[in-house]
Amino acid sequence: MKTGQKVTAFIVGLAAVFAISVWIGNAVSPQEAAMTAAAQELPGGLQSTQDGYTLALDNSIATAKPEVPLKFRIMSPTGAPVKRYVETHEKLLHLIVVRNDLADFQHVHPTLDAEGTWSATLNLARAGDYRVFADFMPTGGPALTLGANLHVAGPYDPQPLPPASQTAEVDDHMVTLRGTPRANEESMLTLSVSLDGKPVDDLQPYLGAYGHLVAVRASDLAYLHVHPMGEPGDGTTASGPEIGFHTTFPSAGAYRLFLDFQHRDVVRTAAFTVNVSDAVQTSAPAPSGGGGHQH
Repeated sequence: MKTGQKVTAFIVGLAAVFAISVWIGNAVSPQEAAMTAAAQELPGGLQSTQDGYTLALDNSIATAKPEVPLKFRIMSPTGAPVKRYVETHEKLLHLIVVRNDLADFQHVHPTLDAEGTWSATLNLARAGDYRVFADFMPTGGPALTLGANLHVAGPYDPQPLPPASQTAEVDDHMVTLRGTPRANEESMLTLSVSLDGKPVDDLQPYLGAYGHLVAVRASDLAYLHVHPMGEPGDGTTASGPEIGFHTTFPSAGAYRLFLDFQHRDVVRTAAFTVNVSDAVQTSAPAPSGGGGHQH
């Protein structure tokens, strides 16, 4: 082939590639591209290391008993323990511990010493494998949720995931869930608290809110920490009976929801199973948020 013919063929080939690229670009809508991007972003808690920060448990094996000390550190990108944190929701770090079958849930707030070691006491009377989530923001760093495995020795009786329900009872309080969660789009969930059949309108602030909601995906323990709309004392947010949450579930499937709320000076936790279905996509989905944090 002569040089001129080679150049002509090369130009024609480039034009064909360009045309195909344009066609593919038009074929993939902005909504589909946004959904793909959201799907590719990992929820919180699936990694022990993210953005250079690492959750390091001093000991990942324990024996089942009601009071088990747990110590851990958050290692910085330089390899040194993080010693300075930004307070979020009135605490420097929130520690969430769930058994892998989601039959046990704890939300505790460890203490930090001068060397960067966190200490907490957990109720691990029930043996099994647990996932430990550290929800925090280091000074000068991003908001993160890191996860690590904790193995608790002893007789283990794993439980099936409870069926989906719109009601949960805890300490004579009935909590009712309303809303239809869908994957990859913002969902509005409303939880209403009643006691002895009467609406509770005197919920007390707990960690700067009338309620805190944690969602854990049953299949792999992906973590979402969702905070309610409004806050105590803002002039518009009522102290019950309803607590509203905006959240975006990263995929379809079964999730376990844990609602912490305070009433009559006692913090209680109501638990629900919800089945999240795929969204009927008509607009770009809201991003799921980095590190499992949603507001």
